[in-house]
Amino acid sequence: MKIKCIVVDDEPLALEMVSNFVEKTDFLELKGRFDSALEALGFINSHEVHLIFLDIQMPDLTGMELARVLDNRKGQSTPKIIFTTAYNQYAIEGYKVDALDYLLKPFSYEEFLTASQKALRHFQKNSQPEKASSAEDYIFIKVEYQLVKVLLKEIILVEGYKDYVKIHLSGKTSPLLSLTTLKNMEEMLPESQFMRIHRSYIINLDHIQSISKSTVNMGVMNISVSDGYKENFLRFIDKWIN
Repeated sequence: MKIKCIVVDDEPLALEMVSNFVEKTDFLELKGRFDSALEALGFINSHEVHLIFLDIQMPDLTGMELARVLDNRKGQSTPKIIFTTAYNQYAIEGYKVDALDYLLKPFSYEEFLTASQKALRHFQKNSQPEKASSAEDYIFIKVEYQLVKVLLKEIILVEGYKDYVKIHLSGKTSPLLSLTTLKNMEEMLPESQFMRIHRSYIINLDHIQSISKSTVNMGVMNISVSDGYKENFLRFIDKWIN
């Protein structure tokens, strides 16, 4: 799927950087770039826009004021917002206008990509702007000094340690190692396909081989369902059996 985006920032260097980030991300489509929130509002009123990368401190109309104007519409076609700002004091206000994320300048492409993937999951979940095909269901994982594209259907399970995770993939003898947390992985992976069943494990429901009373066989290993996650897992079993 392609998410139609605009970038709004009155700082030329920031406007250029974020626009370049959008253009190098294959599920984003740059439809416009503006150094004025008023100009951006005029564009939004006459064009289809799904996502705005929005600075806050701008003359005439601030990014937060633009966000409030859009939030008051409460319509199906209202664009979602990812704030890009040098000021962290606006984070709470950002959540009040239902912003998807809040990127604090200076931010890296990896941070930008993580926020963008959050937007992708939002639109896929809500069937906006179009239904995603299975071929596009993927995430990017940081492995050593590069970002690796991983298809969701190939992930068997994710095994969490203190400061990193192991991602077990079908057809691969060795797991991918990534310096991130299991909580971050849980936020990246769609709930419809993945489930956390233990403080140290997230499983891909499509790769379950068999289920016993309190254990799940994933092919590569057996995993015990811990008490804190058992209720959610039992609801899944009921649907599976029925």
